[in-house]
Amino acid sequence: MKKALKIIAILAAVAGVAFGVYMLVRKYVESKKVVIGNDAENYVSCSCCDDTFVSETVA
Repeated sequence: MKKALKIIAILAAVAGVAFGVYMLVRKYVESKKVVIGNDAENYVSCSCCDDTFVSETVA
């Protein structure tokens, strides 16, 4: 009986360590993700594509 409890304790310890490593890796990966956000919020129009665009350069 004592031997079985030792094995269960060792398995629980290994599972705890594995879970801790998983959480650390997950937190690290999430911190490295780039937040793209809302495309409409980050939109910058290009006036050269407008029909009414007038170039200020002299050709």
